Amino acid sequence: MTPAIDRRLRSARGAVFGAFTLNGVLLAMWVVHIPAITDRTEVSASTLGMFVLLLAGTALIGMRLAGPAADRLGSRTLVALAASAISVTIVGPGLATGPVTLAIALACFGFGNGALDVSMNAQAVLVERAYGRPIMSAFHAMFSAGGFVGSLIGAATQRAGIPPEVTLTAASLLGLATTAALVPHLVAHHREPASHPEDYGTPRDEDATLSRKAQDSASSAGRKVLWLGLIAFVLLLAEGVAADWSALQVREHLDVSEGDAALAFGAFSATMTIGRFLADRVSGAVGPVALLRYGSLLCAAGFAVVIVSPWLPLSLVGWAMCGLGLAGGVPQIFTAAGNLGGPKAATEMSRVFTIGYLGLLAGPAVIGWLTAIIPLTAALIVPLVLTLACAAAASVVHR
Repeated sequence: MTPAIDRRLRSARGAVFGAFTLNGVLLAMWVVHIPAITDRTEVSASTLGMFVLLLAGTALIGMRLAGPAADRLGSRTLVALAASAISVTIVGPGLATGPVTLAIALACFGFGNGALDVSMNAQAVLVERAYGRPIMSAFHAMFSAGGFVGSLIGAATQRAGIPPEVTLTAASLLGLATTAALVPHLVAHHREPASHPEDYGTPRDEDATLSRKAQDSASSAGRKVLWLGLIAFVLLLAEGVAADWSALQVREHLDVSEGDAALAFGAFSATMTIGRFLADRVSGAVGPVALLRYGSLLCAAGFAVVIVSPWLPLSLVGWAMCGLGLAGGVPQIFTAAGNLGGPKAATEMSRVFTIGYLGLLAGPAVIGWLTAIIPLTAALIVPLVLTLACAAAASVVHR
């Protein structure tokens, strides 16, 4: 590999880092301004819950449409369009004056966010493939880092008394400038045209055999997409449960203060971020199957510790185990999905994303429903069992 190609690859890697970071920053800017925006628009907590589902629903639509669009136009073009879209639409919630305008703003922002999620991961797969070694987890770590930076910026501007519309407008301009700077450095990728036997003088009596082979290959890829999607569903379900229920579980189970209970989510998110920065090296050393298998087992063990723990420090260790165990799993799934090959690689990835994202939404809801009949701590048996199943099915990410 020539030095010039080395520089281009490093530049592309930096650009994808920028896309993931930008996504995390802009998403956090909306989250930290929720109280101020809901107060101004006079949106109740129950209505906000419906709006969050609306945002998630339009994100799913964006994911499904982004896959075929990336196959047709290239992931670089889709990153440019989607990153510009969320940069523009982040202003919407800040300018909303009532429930209707806020709903429209969140629907537009959710659609762009879903499209960016798929397109930037498709771009990350191309860069990782060119590098020839695992680097996907670091991209996802930058999303977490971006969320942390965005939350700090939002908190600082609100403390300074800066109105949300001013802060979000500044975030929008920064997002557009960042997008313009990073897009030229992304990897150009064009869909390979499908070949036909007659183009190469293949005898007609071999056409049927080639057609059957193509159908068998497509069927095999479809099964793998389903398996990858199911594992992503479980891992993101467990992540959603930890993010939304960890603090409440610790408070109810151990009868501690809200401040102490908040440490549970802190332990989980800290080890997840650190784990994502380390997961690429681990994957390179032991392989994606081992990383997914033993990470899932570590997460299951973490849930077990949380369920039986009678002390706060031990519970924090359990939630930290969950974060570390989940850190590298989802990136391995997305890498495997992006490397299925063929002219519809981004479309297949978008299917995996959609199934997985449903797990992130379903996990907290399922636990909430279960708490109507059993204690919250007992309901954590569900993600425990499901992550054990992930460990058993880890071979699906074999390279």
